[in-house]
Amino acid sequence: MEARLIKTGAEANLYLTKWLGKEVIVKERIQKSYRLGSLDHQIRRYRTIREAQMIHEAKKAGVPTPVIYLIDEQNCRIFMEFLQGPRLKEALAVMSPKRRASLCHLVGSLIGRLHGNQLVHGDLTTSNMILTDEGNVSFIDFGLSFHSGQTEDRGVDMHLVRRALNSTHFTYAEPCFRSVVNGYRSQLGPKLADVVLRRAREIEKRGRYFAERQA
Repeated sequence: MEARLIKTGAEANLYLTKWLGKEVIVKERIQKSYRLGSLDHQIRRYRTIREAQMIHEAKKAGVPTPVIYLIDEQNCRIFMEFLQGPRLKEALAVMSPKRRASLCHLVGSLIGRLHGNQLVHGDLTTSNMILTDEGNVSFIDFGLSFHSGQTEDRGVDMHLVRRALNSTHFTYAEPCFRSVVNGYRSQLGPKLADVVLRRAREIEKRGRYFAERQA
């Protein structure tokens, strides 16, 4: 099976291929011609290793993520498990409100696990969540993730979730986000969760303010 390009991005491409008899996803970071060659490789190598570490730490925190099979530092590639199932972005649209609420509650609790372990995803959208064939939600694409216990960073994560729901799932965004919040509070604890959620609302207001200023 030859490698098949399945997604292109600004920083990396994703390929589906066979490795040691199983289907795998290969994430390969793209060379940037505007950077000096040696510096470019150093940056891509560092980001490749860091992403693999963050995926591993998320899994240790109890958040389902793809299994990593190999880190190819020289070619800045990660070989990882190919998760069978749709993105949550598509899955939410074709399920009952009850099932939707249950999954969003689960998503919130998984975010709470990340934040409770000083991990920030950095790109939390329903496009970066897979509903596996077993009915679990797995988080993917940790390319922007980092360590932080700061309220601001956690607030950005929650703001991104809400923005993704409003833009892609606007007809049921509010009940979905309420379920996310309930799951988040159950995992992180009401006191800390509410601090983060207040900050997320502030971040949203900032965005509106700047948009109005630029209009």
